[in-house]
Amino acid sequence: MHNSNIPETSSSSALVPILEQPIAIIGDEKLAIPVEAPIVLSYNDRIRPLLDAIDKLRHLNVMQEGIQLPTIVVVGDQSSGKSSVLESLAGISLPRGQGICTRVPLIMRLQHHIDPLPELQLEFLGRTLQTDETHISDAINQATDDIAGSGKGISHTPLTLVVKKNGVPDLTMVDLPGITRVPVHGQPDDIYEQISAIITEYIKPEESIILNVLSATVDFPTCESIRMSQRVDKTGLRTLAVVTKVDKAPEGLLDKVMADDVNIGLGYVCVRNRIGDESYDEARKEEANLFETHPLLSKIDKSIVGIPVLAQKLVRIQATIIAKCLPEIVRKINDKLRANISELNRMPHNLTSVPEAMSALMQIIGSSVESLRKVLLRGEFEEYPDDKHMHCTARLSEMLNQCARELQKSSEDNYKDNFLMEEVRVLEETRGIGLPNFLPRAAFLMILQKKVNEISGAPVEFVSKVWEYIEKVVVAVLKRHSEHYPQLESSTRRAAQILIAKRKDMSADRVAEIIEMEKIIDYTCDPEYLTVWGKLMASKNLFLDVMNNYSRCTLITIDGFGEVEVGHLKSFPNIRDQAFDIKMRIAAYWKIVLKRLVDSMALNLQFSVKNLVNKDMETEIVNELMGPQGGGLERLLEESPSLAMKRERLNKSLKLLKDSKEVVAKVMDRIAINAD
Repeated sequence: MHNSNIPETSSSSALVPILEQPIAIIGDEKLAIPVEAPIVLSYNDRIRPLLDAIDKLRHLNVMQEGIQLPTIVVVGDQSSGKSSVLESLAGISLPRGQGICTRVPLIMRLQHHIDPLPELQLEFLGRTLQTDETHISDAINQATDDIAGSGKGISHTPLTLVVKKNGVPDLTMVDLPGITRVPVHGQPDDIYEQISAIITEYIKPEESIILNVLSATVDFPTCESIRMSQRVDKTGLRTLAVVTKVDKAPEGLLDKVMADDVNIGLGYVCVRNRIGDESYDEARKEEANLFETHPLLSKIDKSIVGIPVLAQKLVRIQATIIAKCLPEIVRKINDKLRANISELNRMPHNLTSVPEAMSALMQIIGSSVESLRKVLLRGEFEEYPDDKHMHCTARLSEMLNQCARELQKSSEDNYKDNFLMEEVRVLEETRGIGLPNFLPRAAFLMILQKKVNEISGAPVEFVSKVWEYIEKVVVAVLKRHSEHYPQLESSTRRAAQILIAKRKDMSADRVAEIIEMEKIIDYTCDPEYLTVWGKLMASKNLFLDVMNNYSRCTLITIDGFGEVEVGHLKSFPNIRDQAFDIKMRIAAYWKIVLKRLVDSMALNLQFSVKNLVNKDMETEIVNELMGPQGGGLERLLEESPSLAMKRERLNKSLKLLKDSKEVVAKVMDRIAINAD
């Protein structure tokens, strides 16, 4: 037989006092339970505060903060006898009837009460309702209707039942709806899925102890409650089984609990259900007599039979799990409290005056401008280490280099097939009456203009691409620094877009001006022009030799052009020398033009970005905010709904966690005092 590791004591009669014995260990101290009631041993003064603390934490709803509490969760298939077990433990009558009786999680807080007069109350939906044993069943039904509606639907919202009564065990349990697969009239079609969701929510946490109620009349492996508990507790170490209705199916029961085919780690307890109008004392007597005299049931070990044994076992399990979990609960409360305080401190101060709003605005602008200086001017990206899009100096350099390559590629002509023919055509069209062998400047400018026109689209496209990128960067930085004041986002975005549009137009005008200058002005003081031209002209003698010697091969190698075919130029004896000369001058000068164009764009870009960040940004944002569409500084005084909700949520969470911390601090102090 698979027994619990927690010590057990035999009981032959419900009225025989059970000897005092240890029930839990906290630190190095063994805590004992004195005999105070015939049905179960009650917590003494050292243990009772533990359960009270957990109950208070549950009442505070600390579980909504993700902090799980040790809980005994009662599950069972419909008609398994779950309600009868709970009635026997609590000594009160619970709602009965056809179908699902428990439609909401019922948190049952049982507490041994010295006063012979019981005290019962219900807590739900922020209300507290006093009741008595006569009316408790009706009161539970009414409270359930208030929570889940008057139909047969179920709800996740819990109902708390507090029972203070002489002789009941000090226990807190959560009774969940009985599992049913087939909806009856009035129940939703997905009733099984709804019940499964509630049960899984409660039994999944490692802090939960599963009290699985099984009917002796069924095969345990077929019980849906067993399947559910096995999904979350595969080893069974958190599961205790209660076998009900033993008097109706005694045959083979001993073998079923001994074999433990369903892996119940905390063991079994077999009980007899109360029948008819029996009082609870009469039911216990009949139960004790049954397990003593029945030919089959009397063979079951007395340490696993009877409601008193079940109560003892639950008390011990509860004490052990609370003692085990309490330090971790304390740690989680403190961690969550620190995290929430830190998050609240990171939120912006709730502005209440115009001077505060002005100070906040200047801080936002100042921090934004400094971040833009880092990413756009200095190449520092510690604020965005993993976001390569925000490594701006590197991205801008890539764009400029790409533009330079595209300019070079787009300016290359098909010189191998029709070498010098473009120059010949232009020279023929620009010649006039004058001295021979003079290079007409008009021919040079015409060829130059044609080449500049061919590449003029690339610089314009570069300017557009660069400023679109800069706009995304600036908007992202402004949004990041004003995230706590979303009411500013539209104004800062609009200011950035207006300012960048101006800068983009200025850059486009500047590039267009540079291109126009390159078309009409042929000038450079760069000595590289003459150096390159001299190297290119070194091939002229070879060119002339081939032109004048008809027997030589017309495929020649010219420095800077590679192998070219020149045979077709023999038909232009009067102009080919000038064509060669102008070709080499254009080639040498074109290198200067491309380099000057790229350098000019780079200088203009850096100059514009620097002015954007250091001069224009702050003024533009202030003007936009103070303008007719900006709404003025008063907009900063209006906290956004999302921010207000977050602040309220954090403040509520802080209050809950502080109250919870106070609860556990008191019990930990008491434990420390007792240890001393």
